[in-house]
Parts: sequence; structure tokens; C-alpha cells
Amino acid sequence: MLWTRCLVLLLCWATTGGEQQQAEERVGGPAEVRADARRQRSPPPVEPLDFGYVPAAVYDTHAYYEPGPIGILFHMVHAFLYVVQPNSFPKDLIVKVIQQNMGGIKIEEWRKPENVVLLLKWVYYEAGFLICATIGISLVVLTPIIGMCFCVCRCCENCGGEMHQRQRKNADCQRGFYTATLTASSIFIILGILVAYAANHNISTQIKSTRRFINTNMRDLKTFANNTPAQIEYLTAQYTTAKNKVLSDLDNIGPLLGGRIHSQLEKEVVPSLDTALRMAGAMRETKEALENVSSSLEVLQEGTGKLQASLSGERASLSNTLSDPACTNGAVSHTCNTIRSTLSQLGVSANFLRLPDVNHALSNVNTVLTTDLSNIVQKGYSSFNDTPRLVKEQTKNIVSGVKGMLDKIGLEINNFARMFPVEASLANFTLFLSQGQKNIESFYPQIDQFDFYRWIGCVAALCMVVLVLAFNMLGLLCGTCGYDKQATPTTRGCLSNTGGNLLMAGVGFSFICSWLLMAIVTALFVVGGNVEKLMCEPLANRQLFQIIDTPFLVHPAKRNFLPGMLFQNPNIDLTLGSMYRECHENNGLYHALQLETMFNINTFLNRTVYNKDLAKVFENVQVDLQDIALLEKAGRDNLINFANSGVGQIDYEAYLAEVTKGVTLVDLLTFSTDLEAQADQLPRGALENALRGHASSIRQIHREMVVPMEQAMSTLSQSIKLLQRMSNDLPVKVNNILSAIDAAEYLITHNASHVVKQETKGYMQSLVGYFKQYTEWVKNSLTAEVAQCKPISNIVDSMEIVGCSFLVDSVNTFWFGLGACAIFMIPSIIFSIKLAKYYRRMDTEDVFEDACIRSSPYGDTLFPRASAPPSYSDW
Repeated sequence: MLWTRCLVLLLCWATTGGEQQQAEERVGGPAEVRADARRQRSPPPVEPLDFGYVPAAVYDTHAYYEPGPIGILFHMVHAFLYVVQPNSFPKDLIVKVIQQNMGGIKIEEWRKPENVVLLLKWVYYEAGFLICATIGISLVVLTPIIGMCFCVCRCCENCGGEMHQRQRKNADCQRGFYTATLTASSIFIILGILVAYAANHNISTQIKSTRRFINTNMRDLKTFANNTPAQIEYLTAQYTTAKNKVLSDLDNIGPLLGGRIHSQLEKEVVPSLDTALRMAGAMRETKEALENVSSSLEVLQEGTGKLQASLSGERASLSNTLSDPACTNGAVSHTCNTIRSTLSQLGVSANFLRLPDVNHALSNVNTVLTTDLSNIVQKGYSSFNDTPRLVKEQTKNIVSGVKGMLDKIGLEINNFARMFPVEASLANFTLFLSQGQKNIESFYPQIDQFDFYRWIGCVAALCMVVLVLAFNMLGLLCGTCGYDKQATPTTRGCLSNTGGNLLMAGVGFSFICSWLLMAIVTALFVVGGNVEKLMCEPLANRQLFQIIDTPFLVHPAKRNFLPGMLFQNPNIDLTLGSMYRECHENNGLYHALQLETMFNINTFLNRTVYNKDLAKVFENVQVDLQDIALLEKAGRDNLINFANSGVGQIDYEAYLAEVTKGVTLVDLLTFSTDLEAQADQLPRGALENALRGHASSIRQIHREMVVPMEQAMSTLSQSIKLLQRMSNDLPVKVNNILSAIDAAEYLITHNASHVVKQETKGYMQSLVGYFKQYTEWVKNSLTAEVAQCKPISNIVDSMEIVGCSFLVDSVNTFWFGLGACAIFMIPSIIFSIKLAKYYRRMDTEDVFEDACIRSSPYGDTLFPRASAPPSYSDW
């Protein structure tokens, strides 16, 4: 009944989890796509989903038992049993016996040689128990016989029955030895009584504790049954988490899929548009450079004429000054001649009048700039960046279809989960548990009554030992206290005589009780010892599971016992040991019973979560990007006109040749400084003053004309170099830009389908990845969190604790203590008989009289005389 309910329960779980499908496809790019675009990109990482935690069940049973101080006695009994039975567990022997006797035990079958061999092996294994049982049975049989013979013998005044005690010199020593030995035997008997009573009491105590195990195990099974539907509902409900994430990605298919397509295409598109945009900036820079060249050239041409006129006038004036008669003086003539020789340096070096203007190129560039190329390129950017919107608009129907499929998948999961009456079955299972618990509790009074009778019987057995022990102790007490060394055997006191009689009474009761006690001990020893060695120890180390899990144990055609019993399929690789191990680790029952071998989860997943129609829908995704225009015709014409604007036809060498020259042939400031130095060599007068005036005029020319011209030459030089650098291979550059744009547009219009297909596959894999996360989470939850079968292993552990730790160990400890009492009764009987002679009042005694003294090497000798000499020597 229990297993049927569990199987019905787990049919639903199998529908919500399974193993992932792992199929990675590699798509090669067409030959037309560039090398970096052909490389296969790994799919983007899937965002991890948070499915929360499955509602966990809290179980109350703690299947652990610590016996406490009595555990020492348990270990002593285990050690004794190991001495009696040191052989290892006969697993193979038991398996062979079971396999050969599944049809029933027949006497004639045991005559076969193979069965005789098995029987001999079994006898060898049980040799220790057989020897001990034989000794026990022998004592059970011989003890009453020996006791009867002993009584008859004593009644005939034999076997120590004669009331005469021969006097000996070592009588006190013997009496002390017998007293000490009997005391030691009594002490051991007391210990045996305490051990047996402790075990007896422990049985009653632990039987009451058994109810706690029953209640907690039943409560755990109810918790297991009641918590499972909520766990199943939680598993199915978490499909919504994955579904909502997929719906969110579908709603954002433009930024996600369109963004991925855009990212792939921008490797070709954006660099081409960037070069066009940089060329638009170069156009503006070219215009500014041409304007600077034009204005600088105009300034230089105008300044050159003025400077040349000023320098010519200054040179003529200085020549007239040097024609002064004062320059003919011998001391002055040399200085004048030196100055006169430098007059030719006062002239213009660079001739900008012959340089061609750049007005034609400037006019063409101005015409080109009437078209805003930057704006046209920005339109290309905008058109390309509009890819996500195009993708979203063109996949509306596909997205709506996928959303409908997701709703259908969720509906199929819920419908499949509702196909099985899980709640009704679990409700029946709970009622079954409640009724079973009531039935068990109804036996509590009978169990208590039986335990009371058992307790009374065990106490009665112990009382027999206590009675013998009481006679021994009272006999020792009375005999020891009433013993008088001065008294003769016939004159011993009443107290001493009473002690001896009590000891003999103990001997009588020992003969009466010991055989019965030994019979009880032998029976409990054989049963309890074998249960411990053949059941409890193999159950503790799980060797018992290995026997049950032995292949083909119950039938030659049935491989495994447990799956054959549960699922009528013995070929499933499910063992009781593996199931117990999984449940002991508190894993799910789905994994413990290996129900994945019973239900084809992959078929359901392929039909629902891993729907092939879903992949086919995305395979048909087609995005038309032909409306994307990267560069309009006006932009292309603009670039071509710029290339043909004439900027490349400017004579840059002529310009550079002139700007590398100085404005004048000589530095006017240096010339004026040298002129003043020459004037300082002349005597003071009109000539000196005139030369100083010419030096001042030259400095003024430099300041007013040369400096502005040098500034204009610097601007002209920079602008010319800039124009030369930008115009270098300008048509080639423009052609490369147009070619790159053409290639990008060709990629968009002709090869974008490959990129779309590739990125659609990655997008689909990311959507499927959410479902893979869900199914993997379901699988892990089924394995470790849903229907955690700890109660099943707790039942096995509780049965082991109750059956072995509570009962078997206690029973074994009881017979161990009771057996010790029975064994030590034997020396108690012997020494009680011996000691009673020294305490009882005798009828006759030895009397010593003076006799003839005979010479002897040993001295004088006294010869006793008995009033009634005994027939036999004293016992």
C-alpha cells in the first residue's frame, strides 16, 4: 500500500524535470563575408534565474541511540559473542541456502552432496554456539540428576552426610579458604544479578521509548505526504519564472536580437562611416587652410612691393650719405667703403608676386561645402542604428506565435501534472497512516501486559538466584559470627549450627533452581546470540542489504529483488542498499527509487519545453535591412567633387620654396646694429649722426613691414603643408571611402541574412538556456529536495534501534548476567557443602587421649580416639 502511493505520487514529478539536451551546432560563414565576420562567436552567457527554494520538510525522528552506562555491558556481551563466534558473516553461505531452498525445504534434498557441504559449512560457522549450547544442555540434564544422587547419598550418611568431623591441624586454614571462595562466588553471583536486573529493567524502559519512535516516524511520514503536493506545485509554478524571463526577452527582441545583429554588422559599417565623417571634417579644414593661404598670399604680395620700395629708397639715401666728402678722409674712408659694400644686402629675398593664387580651388571647396556631408553621414548612422526597430517590427508575428507556444507549454505541464490524483492518493495515504497508527496504539495495552508478565518472569528467575544467594550470605554471616574456636564440633553453638544449615539449604535450592536457570540461559543464548550475529551486526554494517541485493536471489530469471517487487521490472539497477543510502542522505525519493528508468522524461521535454516547433519558428526569422542607406547620392557626389576640387593641383613646391626663404636678404635688425657699430668708429659729426639715422630707419622698416610679413609667411607655410598633406592621394582616399561604404552596404543587403541567422540562433539558445536552467533546477530539486525520503531510512534505523539496541542487546545482557549466576552456583554448591562442616553441630567428634609414647624421629605422638569412628573419610 505504501509503495503504491509513493509511485502514484512520483508520476507527477517526472513530468517537470529531466536531463538537458546538449546539442551545439557550428555554422560556417559564406565565402563573401570578411575573415573576422566569419569567425563563429560563442553564445552570450545566459542570465542566471532565481527559482528560490523548494519548501523543505522538517522531520522529527532522530534515529540515534546512545545506551549510556549500560552500553558497557552491551560491549561486554558483544565481546563474549565474538569469542564464541569469531567467524565473519556467512553472506555467500546464506545466499546459497536461500537460492537452493526457495521452493521449500525438503528433507530428501539435504541428502544431496552440495546440500551436505552447505550443512557442514553451517555447522562450522555455528560451532561456537553449538559447543556452548551442548554444555548448557548437559548442565540442564546432569544438574538435577547429580542433585538427586547427592541427596540420596547424603540420606544414607554418605557424601558428607555423616555428622562427624575429623579434627585436622589446618582446619582453620581450610575454613578460611572455603569462606573466601564462597564469598567470591557470591559476589560474582550478585554482579550477575545486577547485570540481569539492569537488562530486564532496560527492556521495560526502552519498550516505552519505542512509542516515541513510532509516533515520530508516523508523524514524519505524514509530513512527507502532506508536504509533497506543495513541493510539486512549487516546481510546476516555477515554470512561470522561466516563461516570464523568455517573454521579457521577446518583448525586447529589438534591443537584444537587433542589437546583436547591429553589433556584428557595425564591425564593417561603422569604420566606413567614420572615415566619411572624418573626410567631412577634412573638407572644412581644407577650406580654412585655403582661406589662410589666400589671405596670407595677398598680404605678402602687397607687403613685398612696399618693402622693396622702402629698402630701395633707404639704400639710395644711405649711398648719398656715404658720398659725403667726409668719407674721403683716410681714417674714415675704410669704414665708409665697408658700409658701401653691404648696401646690396638691403633687398627682398622671397618673391611672392609670382606665386599663383588658390582662388579656384577655394571656390570649388566652397561649392562642395554647400552640401553638409556630416549631416548626410549622420543620417547613415541613424539609418544603421535603426536596426533594432526594424528587427522588432519585422518579427512581430513570430514573437506573438512564440508567446502562444509558451502558454501552450505551460498549459501542457499543468494538465499533465493534474492527470494523476496526487492529492487524493496522498490523502488516502495519510488516512492509511493514521489508521495504522491507531491499530498499533491499540496493541499498547497488550504489549504493556506482556512486558509486565515478562518482567515478573525475569524477576522470578532472579529471585531464585537471590534466594540461593540469601542462604549463602546468611549462612556465611551466622557461621562466621557464631563460630567459636574453643568449641568442639559437638558443642558448637546454635548460631554457628544455623549458619551451616542455611548453607546446606542454599545447596538444596541451588540444585533445584540451577538447571532451570541454565535452561533459560541456554535458550536465550542460542536465540539471542544468533539474532545478534546473523541479524543485528549485518544490519548495522549493511551486509544484510547485500544479501537482499544479490542478483537472481529469489528467481533465476529475476535479477534484482527490490525493483521486481516495486515495479515488476527486476532488470532495473536498483538495490535496497543504494535506496537506503540515498534516503539516509535525505535525497529525494525520485532519485532514490531511480524512477527516471520508469518514466521517459526526455520524450516529454522534447515535446514541451524543448519544442522543435520553437526552433523552426526562429529558423524562419528573416530581417530585411535593404532600407538601410549608409550614404546618400548627394554625399557620394560631394566626396567626388571634393576629390576634383583642384586642391591637389596647387603648386605646393613653389609655395614651399618661397616660404623657406627669408623676407629680406639680410636680417635688418642685424644690419642696423652693424651700421651703428660702424658709425661708432667715425668721429663725431654729421656723418655719424646720418648713419645713426639710417640705422633707425632700417629698424622701423623691419618693425612695420618685415614682422607682419614673417607672420603671414608662417601662416602660409602651415596652411600649405596642411593642404599638401590632405591633398596627397586625395582621389584615392575618397575612392577607398566610397569602396568601404559600398562594401558595408553590400554586406547589409546581400550577406546580412547569414548574420541574422547566426545571431538568431544565439538569441534562441539564450531563450532555451532559461528553460535548461529550469529543467536542471527541477532535476536537482527532484534529486535532493522534493519528497526527501529520510523517513524511510529512519524507519530502518528505528527498527534496528528498537529490535537490536533495545531488545536483543538487553536480552543478551540478561542471559549473560543470569548465566554468570548459574555458572557460579557450581562453585557455590561445592564450597557451601565444604564450609557447612565447620559450622554445623556434629553428632560425634575426635577425642585425643594420652597413649604410649613411642620413640620416633619426629618426637612424641598423640593418637586420637573417636567415639563413633566414621566409616569413610570426611568429605
